[in-house]
Amino acid sequence: MAKKTTASIPSAKSAAPVVAPPVPQPQRAADVEAPFIEVYGAREHNLKNVSVQIPRGQLVVFTGISGSGKSSLAFDTIYAEGQRRYMETFSAYARSFMGGLERPDVDKIEGLSPVISIEQKTTSRNPRSTVGTITEIYDFLRLLYARTAEAFSYATGAKMIRQSDEQIINYILKHFADKKLVVLAPVVKGRKGHYRELFQQIAKLGFTKVRVDGELLDITPKMQVDRYKIHDIEIVIDRLKATKEDRFRLSGSVQNSLTHGKGTMLVLDSDSGKTQFFSRFLMDPTTGIAYDDPAPNTFSFNSPYGACPTCNGLGEVQEITEESVMPDKKLSISRGGIAPLGEYRDIWIFQQLSTILKRHKASLSTALDKLPADLLEKLLYGVEEEEGADPKKAGYVEPFEGIIPFLRRQMDSDSENIRAWIQEYTQAKECPECHGYRLKKESLHFKIADKNIGELSVMDIAQLAQWFEGLEDRISDRQNLIARELLKEIRKRIGFLLEVGLEYLNLHRSVRTLSGGESQRIRLATQIGTQLVGVLYIMDEPSIGLHQRDNERLIKALQHLRDIGNSVIVVEHDKDMIMNADYVLDIGPGAGIHGGSIVAHGSPTEIFESGSLTSQYLSGQKHIELRRQKRKGDGGQLVLKGATGHNLKNVTAKFPLGKLVAVTGVSGSGKSSLIHDTLYPILNQHFFNAKRDPLPYQAIEGLELIDKVIEVDQSPIGRTPRSNPATYTGVFTEIRSLFASLPEAKIRGYGPGRFSFNVKGGRCETCEGAGMRTIEMNFLPDVHVPCESCKGRRYNRETLEVRFKGKSITDVLDMTVEKAVEYFENQPRILRKIQVLNEVGLGYLTLGQQATTLSGGEAQRVKLATELGKKDTGKTFYILDEPTTGLHFEDINHLSDVLQKLVDKGNTVLIIEHNLDLIKVADHIIDLGPEGGGGGGTIVAQGTPEQVAKVKKGHTARFLAEELKVSKYAEA
Repeated sequence: MAKKTTASIPSAKSAAPVVAPPVPQPQRAADVEAPFIEVYGAREHNLKNVSVQIPRGQLVVFTGISGSGKSSLAFDTIYAEGQRRYMETFSAYARSFMGGLERPDVDKIEGLSPVISIEQKTTSRNPRSTVGTITEIYDFLRLLYARTAEAFSYATGAKMIRQSDEQIINYILKHFADKKLVVLAPVVKGRKGHYRELFQQIAKLGFTKVRVDGELLDITPKMQVDRYKIHDIEIVIDRLKATKEDRFRLSGSVQNSLTHGKGTMLVLDSDSGKTQFFSRFLMDPTTGIAYDDPAPNTFSFNSPYGACPTCNGLGEVQEITEESVMPDKKLSISRGGIAPLGEYRDIWIFQQLSTILKRHKASLSTALDKLPADLLEKLLYGVEEEEGADPKKAGYVEPFEGIIPFLRRQMDSDSENIRAWIQEYTQAKECPECHGYRLKKESLHFKIADKNIGELSVMDIAQLAQWFEGLEDRISDRQNLIARELLKEIRKRIGFLLEVGLEYLNLHRSVRTLSGGESQRIRLATQIGTQLVGVLYIMDEPSIGLHQRDNERLIKALQHLRDIGNSVIVVEHDKDMIMNADYVLDIGPGAGIHGGSIVAHGSPTEIFESGSLTSQYLSGQKHIELRRQKRKGDGGQLVLKGATGHNLKNVTAKFPLGKLVAVTGVSGSGKSSLIHDTLYPILNQHFFNAKRDPLPYQAIEGLELIDKVIEVDQSPIGRTPRSNPATYTGVFTEIRSLFASLPEAKIRGYGPGRFSFNVKGGRCETCEGAGMRTIEMNFLPDVHVPCESCKGRRYNRETLEVRFKGKSITDVLDMTVEKAVEYFENQPRILRKIQVLNEVGLGYLTLGQQATTLSGGEAQRVKLATELGKKDTGKTFYILDEPTTGLHFEDINHLSDVLQKLVDKGNTVLIIEHNLDLIKVADHIIDLGPEGGGGGGTIVAQGTPEQVAKVKKGHTARFLAEELKVSKYAEA
């Protein structure tokens, strides 16, 4: 029973009035919720039975050496359990369609909120994905235009009108008073055909006359029109005089004509011969052009209802140009002047070309630039058979389709190989129909405050925000009433993009042209835009691809997420992020089998005193040393002139050879455009005949000074359990060859294929070389158990009997990289590749570790080791795209040593980088900026780190100067 509450009665001395007891307030959600997320006994991957309390409602950073178990705790334990619990809320029937989720290896987790993860992802390569679609701003704009926009005619520019039947009748009686009229119902508008069946149907309906192409005709039996000409056909519904007395008859005729004309009708003035259109839909009264009622998909370039029919909503068309078909006009046709045909062969097309050329007193061996323009026109676009020409005479020319029309036909071929071949001779050009807006012309003629949706989507976010300011004053009261909520939502989402520093992007921008940092912040802005409260956000290194300037904005955005009532867990190595956290968990002490424990936890200041590896770098006890003497290089340089792709403003960049060169700048300043999309494709085409074309540039000098290019980008290594460091680096091929060369293997007749777990022969066929069996459980997640035949060893007994130094092929796969270096010390081909894995700090990985269990930093370094393991020549040009991704300070130290050794051998290493620890040890810096997008694309500073730090332009100098103040130089 509830206790009785009695009001306290004031004493007589007190003059205070009697106060009613306070009404008990309901507890707020934040008070009821547990103050901590409590994890007990986490053993996922390399975690060693970790139990930890993580405060809620705070910005928490998980840090530690790469591979120590941060992602295993954050994603594979906490996020996986949150996701699994969410799935448990569905019925068993619903779960059977979605597939279950594995229960992470943890005793229990308490205090868990709904979880959202923002993981590392490379940007979408889909050309239909734009900034507008992934932030959902464009979806709200489509709805705004569908409900409030005014339609205008694309023919006359006049405002479209829609009329009710009553308005049409009143208009006719007023403007055509006492005139003889013909009421017509349009059934065919601008289409080819003989229409015999249509005339029969009209006659069956009881009508006797039609108007065909402006001429009134009686319907006759077997009546038809010219099949190959374009026709307009209307049914004559009635002929009458427009008087008020005949209103009833006129009303019936109007309704009848609108029914047969599917909402549109015409009135013909018999005396003047002029016609006027009327419609229940949006219509231009002058020309009769009618639009369908707008719906949100009318403004979608991914829907057939809105996409431009010429470019299918892509905004650009693939054009076969004369330049791509004839790249070098100094060549003759016989020497391959027409690129798609190649050099002369005895085939029909060359005989046809020869005949046409002979007729114009030229031959196949005449250089293309010596041929007259009209003759080239005939070769490229075809000739028709000349009338009256005698086939027996020499001057007769057979019809010839032409090179370009033939290639255009092949673009729609069913064969993938033919389409790929044609792609070499095409260039992307702005669509001539929609001018790059991606929408059909009707959609682009719906306007709000004189702007169509295409014009809004190409505005910078900053301009767009300005345009939406005070929009209510520029639109009607009715539009205001409908648009109020939509405008609120659009402004809010635009505000979040401005908050994370993306004011220079536009909604039209394709996602595949964004830098890594831009796409990461867009995903973050989208999450902030949802305005959820009480959620646990888990993020995987959101600072990747971000300059220090952008990092400050990112930290503010994460703090905003926390302040509105969420918990934020960030897996991060960035110094600024760690220092701005409310709580830090340091996981280690080492990586892989040496990690998986909590080595320190608490506020950033408490971490400082812990003595862990992270704290030593944060406090300056350990540091990455600088070289006081910078390399002089080999004196040569690679010069890229006049690069103008994306936002580059006619950049001429000089890359000194034999040095460690860093390309820096804020996110979106043009680094990837210059290096990844211009320089690398040029080098790749030059050395390896690659097909990918570079962005526009004028010239390149110094190619003869280098002999090959190697690029390590951010794409992930294999995402299947069959991929592992040994297979990815190619060392497993060498190991299999070694085992196949052993005497025991030769006696048994085993080749290298016998030692592969991916092909039949030597592998265990029960588990097909996977080592695990998958047991399907209805309504529950699949269970993975070790294979009962091979006990997880992947191979059959006969294969495992072949041993090298007492170890079978399975023992080698289970060996760590550190042990493998000793084991293969006398096998130089194998040792070289394994040695590099060890040097980049991956000595703790096993050679057969599944690629799916590698962290982002580990995967990046496996890829790096693969490229560095290739023989360098001392003239190799290495391009590394943010090699510090996912790396701890200690790992960056290892990486720095490996890169310095490469450069010491005479190679050139070019890094696109934001991490100051690596930038400061470079010999030469090229800083792009000063801002991102349209405000970038120029070189603002170049020289040694010390020289760049003194420059007053750009944002890198400010942060680099701070870093150099606290950095230490190595003793000479």
